[in-house]
Amino acid sequence: MRRAIFPGSFDPLTNGHLDIIQRSSPIFDEIVIAVLNNPEKHPMFSVEERCSIIRDTINGGPSNGCKFIVDSFSGLTADFAKQKGAIAIIRGIRAVGDYEYELRMAMMNRRLQPEIETVFLTAAEEYSFVSSSLMKQVIELGGRVDGLVPDAVIAKMREKLAAK
Repeated sequence: MRRAIFPGSFDPLTNGHLDIIQRSSPIFDEIVIAVLNNPEKHPMFSVEERCSIIRDTINGGPSNGCKFIVDSFSGLTADFAKQKGAIAIIRGIRAVGDYEYELRMAMMNRRLQPEIETVFLTAAEEYSFVSSSLMKQVIELGGRVDGLVPDAVIAKMREKLAAK
C-alpha cells in the first residue's frame, strides 16, 4: 500500500489544501491528512475542530480510489510519517520562498527517516498566494475569502470571530 501523509496546521483549511489533496490522490492509495498540534501558532481552531472541519469537508468528495484519513500529531513530521507507515510526505509549494524552506525540511526529514520521500506539488495558479494565516487575517479584518476557503469553513470562521 502506498500511504503518504500531508502535514500542516490547516488553520483554516483552504481550497489550496484541498487542491493538493485532490491532485495527490491518484498517486497514493491512502493519504493521512496530518493536523499539526502547534499551540505557538495561536490557532483559530483547536486541533479537534480542525480535524472535524477537514473530515466534514472531504467526506464524500472525489478521491480517485484513495482513502483519506484525518489524524493529528505533535513532534517531528518524519517520526509521525514512520509511525503511520508512510512512504512519502506531501508538501505544496506556492512560490520560490516556499521551495527554499520546504527543501531544508525535506533534507532534514530525509536525514531523520531516509526511507520516506518528500513529494512536492506546486500550487494551482489560483491558489498560489493563499495561506492559512493570510485567510485568517483577511477575514478578521472583515474581508472576503470566497473561492479561496470552502464556504462551510468561512461560516465556522465567522462563528468563531463572533464568539470572541
